[in-house]
Amino acid sequence: MRVNTLTALPWELLDVQPGDTRGLPKSERDALIISAAQVDGQWVILSRYGDDAWQLDGFASNIPASKKRLDFDKVPPAFRAVMKAMFYRHLRRGRSERGQPKGATLRKCFKDALPFLRHLEMLKLDRLGAVTPLICSTYVTACKAHRRTSQSGGRPLTQEGLQGRFGAVEALHELSQYTEDRMPQHPWAGTSARSMAGLIGGVRGGKTPLMPDDVFCTLFEQAYRQVECGQQLLDLRDELAVVAVQRNRLSSRSVNNAKNRRLEALGWETGLREFTKALINLRTACYIVLASTSGCRNHELANLQSGAHHRTQDDEGTVYHWMRSRSEKTDVGPHSWMIPEAAVRTLRLMERWSKPYQALITAEIAKRRCANPHDPQIAEAHKHRHAIFVGVDPKDCNQVRTLSNTGWDSTLKKFAKDCGLNWDLSSHQFRRKFANYAAHSRFGDLRYLKEHYAHWSLDMTLGYAMDDSWGQHFDLELYDDIQAELEDIKLGVVDNWLGDAPLAGGYGRSIKQWKREPQNLLIFKDHSSMLKSIAESTAIRSNGHAWCTADDDGCVGNTLERTRCGNCNNAVIGRGHAPIYQRLYDDLKGLLHYSDIGEGGRQRVERDLNRCRDVLAQLGMDPETLIA
Repeated sequence: MRVNTLTALPWELLDVQPGDTRGLPKSERDALIISAAQVDGQWVILSRYGDDAWQLDGFASNIPASKKRLDFDKVPPAFRAVMKAMFYRHLRRGRSERGQPKGATLRKCFKDALPFLRHLEMLKLDRLGAVTPLICSTYVTACKAHRRTSQSGGRPLTQEGLQGRFGAVEALHELSQYTEDRMPQHPWAGTSARSMAGLIGGVRGGKTPLMPDDVFCTLFEQAYRQVECGQQLLDLRDELAVVAVQRNRLSSRSVNNAKNRRLEALGWETGLREFTKALINLRTACYIVLASTSGCRNHELANLQSGAHHRTQDDEGTVYHWMRSRSEKTDVGPHSWMIPEAAVRTLRLMERWSKPYQALITAEIAKRRCANPHDPQIAEAHKHRHAIFVGVDPKDCNQVRTLSNTGWDSTLKKFAKDCGLNWDLSSHQFRRKFANYAAHSRFGDLRYLKEHYAHWSLDMTLGYAMDDSWGQHFDLELYDDIQAELEDIKLGVVDNWLGDAPLAGGYGRSIKQWKREPQNLLIFKDHSSMLKSIAESTAIRSNGHAWCTADDDGCVGNTLERTRCGNCNNAVIGRGHAPIYQRLYDDLKGLLHYSDIGEGGRQRVERDLNRCRDVLAQLGMDPETLIA
């Protein structure tokens, strides 16, 4: 990488640079500035057009340096010149109606374009001007027949993967019009990359898999248990830091021996290696708790810095806790996520955990500044010096940097394996699980949450106090995710209603009767549209012992008189509710033997017994076995 200093601000130079390279002499073209960084008030050029690799900016902090560049050595030799010309145009002007791209967009387009260029090379073509729709058609066929490496099971490309490749070909066609080697025709006139990939009609593909409840429960409980013991672990780390300072002139082996003795004296009996592993596991545990309780994406947690917590109080004295970070999904700037007190404690713990690593970054900056005041790595290190989810990279001179998304996925898989789980865990699954639980909370189905998370409630995720000063900084996309999960839940409930299993409750019996009339089903074009229509037009929520379709929750059947749901015209009771009514029935039978409940009490018990018996009978259970 060529490094030069600039006396003028880079955007003043960039403003006078041309939008494309047509007609430029090679010397002027190769001198064009691609990227620059400010180091202590001085601008330093990172990449010029003539470099074999371009360093880009506009990436989240969880992206490693190796994925922040365009390496033109990977391009088939015949197409390197035109690829530079096209991506310079992309960098300077973007694409039609899309605006100027970020670095991540550029790199993805570059990566997705390489297979097409290799396809052309295989066909003995050496210029884009020779590309025809027929050649593009052969590429489409090749992509759909392609099988990935044996490591991924030899599976075909996903629809999203196909769309990426085909979209890159469309980008090459558009961008090549600003070069000396134009692709003469659209690769597939009259259609689109999305359609070619089979993603037409707004179909959502590649949805993040929903983590099973038992997997999530095990992960969270193990993580939270470690977080609760985290301060004691960091106290031990502080003790070891004192040992290291006292013996700083001894060999590393002698220092480690002294640390082992100190750990043993303090009650840690498994040695320094296991202690170091426990510290790394504590970082992972903190990540799991924060990801689970905030709904943040991986890069949003990576952008967390010390001092991210703040609190507000409403007019009634209710305190809300917030976690502030930056999201790369929008250009709004900082975002705030509401978090429970358990997450606040976890955030404080990570701030303490990261302090020694932040100190190493500060020391690195000082050392680089002494060696070369214009070292661009000074600017890079500044981006990470207050981050809390950091680690040492042994492959890069033990530099401390924010952990990458890829690194997190590997770490999380190891944590899950240590928990005895056989689940392919990745960082982005926590956001969907959070949205799914929040949707269940909004749906009224709180049984799982009450059982496993008594110390905090996800209800608050739907209670953002969106006042004028805070509302504009919330992660509103998280609401969209919650709404999507809510729709999925409702569709699943309605699908069960329309199945073959019996239903009880007034509304449940009406559904079964309605379904038996063929003309009612003919008004829908297919089963899917029927489910969607019923789910959207019906108020559905869980009260624990039935599905309630009333427009409000004022009925005492939701709280005080649960057996009323058996004959309520708004209630649907399915097989999943049967154990509740069986237990209630058994308890009521026991009450009949009490002599001090009075005649009125006995009549009420008998009434509720009959209601439970009717529900169980309607669900297919033999009432004769249930007679008191």
